[in-house]
This record gives sequence, C-alpha cells and structure tokens, in this order.
Amino acid sequence: MKCPYCAFEESSVIDSRLSSDSIRRRRECEKCHKRFTTYERVDELLPVIVKKDDRREPFDRAKILSGVQKACEKRPISREKIDDLVDQIERELQELAVKEVSSKEIGERIMKQLHKLDHVAYVRFASVYRDFKDLNQFMDELQGLLKPKGKSIS
Repeated sequence: MKCPYCAFEESSVIDSRLSSDSIRRRRECEKCHKRFTTYERVDELLPVIVKKDDRREPFDRAKILSGVQKACEKRPISREKIDDLVDQIERELQELAVKEVSSKEIGERIMKQLHKLDHVAYVRFASVYRDFKDLNQFMDELQGLLKPKGKSIS
C-alpha cells in the first residue's frame, strides 16, 4: 500500500477492524513511520441490468429495496424481513454468475419472494411490475392467489 505522505510502497498493518461493509486497516509507513487508514471492500460481482427498452444500468440495491418497501407499506412486515428479502435477491443474482440479467427476471424473483412473505404486498408489487391495465388483469392475479393448489374454482 502506497503511503499518502511519502509515496513509499511498503507499509505494515497495525490494526484491522470489520465495519458493516468493509475492513478498516490502520497502517504505518515503513519509511516515514506516519500512520494512515485504509478501507477495503470485497468487489461484488453483480450483473448489469437489462431494462425493457434494452438500456443497461448497474445493479442498484436501493431500487429493489424501494420497490419492496412500497409494496410492504402499512403491512405487518418488519424492516428485517424486507432487508432479508433484498439480501436474498442480491445473493441469487451473484450466484447466477452472469454479466447481464433482465429486469424482468429480477421482478419475477422479487414477486416469488413476496408471494411467500405477504400476499397483499405481492399483489401490490405485481400490479405495478406487470403494469395492470384494467381490473380484469388485477382480478386474474387475485384468482391465482385464491386457487388451492391442484384444484380449480368453479
């Protein structure tokens, strides 16, 4: 690590501490003996998101969190459960080990997780994500939730 004071290439680590998303290291230059702090983060390999109009943009956890929070608004769902859901989506995307993923696939993954968590939040998210044009589309989604597995409603 290059010293910010004298640009010498060698330094020793005096102290290391974990913070929420990085490692804080206290270092001492082996030439001038001045101390400085560095922060190290693991480089997360998240895919680029391909939008509906073929634009590409970097993965943004905050966008997913915002959408899930809006869907879960005024529902009995803790912030911890919401964070866990977003963490799960992020982990799944990392495990895909691909360079690009469609926003459609991310939306489907979010809906799958919300379906397990809370049906009202699921329908709220689906109505925005799937861009329901009328009440019939909304009702079709609700009917899918109401059908017992393996049986149809007459």
